[in-house]
Amino acid sequence: MSRLGHAAAVFRGHAQPRFRIIERRRVWFAISGVLIAISIVGLFWPGLNLSIDFEGGALITASNPNGVSVDEVEQVLADAGRPDAEVQEIGADDVSIRTDSFGSEGGGQEVIASLADTLGIAEREITLEDVGPTWGAEISRKALTGMLVVLAAITIYITLRFEWKMALGAIAALFHDVAITAGVYVFTGRPVTPETVIAVLTIFGFSLYDTVVIYDRIKENTASMAAVGKEGYDGVVNRSMNEVLMRSINTSIVVLLPILSLLLFGGETLKDFAFAMFIGTLTGAYSSIFIAAPILVVLKEREPRYRQLRERSAARRVAVAAAGTAPAGEAAVDGAEATPKAVSGSSSKGAAGTRSGGAKARPRSKRKPPSKRKRR
Repeated sequence: MSRLGHAAAVFRGHAQPRFRIIERRRVWFAISGVLIAISIVGLFWPGLNLSIDFEGGALITASNPNGVSVDEVEQVLADAGRPDAEVQEIGADDVSIRTDSFGSEGGGQEVIASLADTLGIAEREITLEDVGPTWGAEISRKALTGMLVVLAAITIYITLRFEWKMALGAIAALFHDVAITAGVYVFTGRPVTPETVIAVLTIFGFSLYDTVVIYDRIKENTASMAAVGKEGYDGVVNRSMNEVLMRSINTSIVVLLPILSLLLFGGETLKDFAFAMFIGTLTGAYSSIFIAAPILVVLKEREPRYRQLRERSAARRVAVAAAGTAPAGEAAVDGAEATPKAVSGSSSKGAAGTRSGGAKARPRSKRKPPSKRKRR
């Protein structure tokens, strides 16, 4: 079967792939380590673009049918006592303004009136969203609390269902997903909204589902100590990964397709949710295969029983390799030693034949053997 035919059979589930995933775990760790390091650096500079729901402030959105420049809008805000306001053009006919919260000053209506006069639109065409700093801090605290509770629940569940080493691998994979998703948000400049937090919590569930499926197959295959002794723990885990690899990939593809449609054709709120889901699903599928299982192998192979099995397996491989690559000189010597023995053996047989040939053979007796007596 050609490579293309084998790949098609693997994709359709008619054949099993033979990827050396666990053997190359250092490569996967290096790739993830570089991406996480870049993400961490990005969190400090330039940092996440938090929405006003987290930082507090005022967000003004208005239409700009007359094409008023950003400088003119900034001048209007400076005259209203808001020189630090951030003005951005959204598309061709909209403008977005972010500034400090108006609070109870009541100055929001004055700014809206000035903007309406400058942009040449009615005040009802301008929307104002004002979030105080206290509310933003509370939203941030609740989001962080929700994530910590979810991580604790996941750790307890996997520890009870499997073991704590599998729980550690799953949590490491989740942190991997969150870190890389945060890095993507940093370098794309997309705002982090409450919808983003909801998407990240949803990512936790999908990534955990994929990881549990893989762990369940690993637990099933490593229950046989004969298989572990023959292949090694890493070999059995690698076989388990190949058995469920296409299932994980196909599941991820099916999940990504509707998310992609939301990202392309949904509204702004749906796009914020879909963007986080799309990135998180990709990283979750990657981490379940290339992070969670390899970390489990690293932890399990430190156990004495698996370390002894690995050492015995390595010793057997060395012995087999040594037997299969014996020097040619030794084989020649063995053959030379065997030849005299064969010659001497043949000469002794000939002598025995001569002796036996000289003696007269006795004729066979024609008497029948006595019949067995019947017991009375």
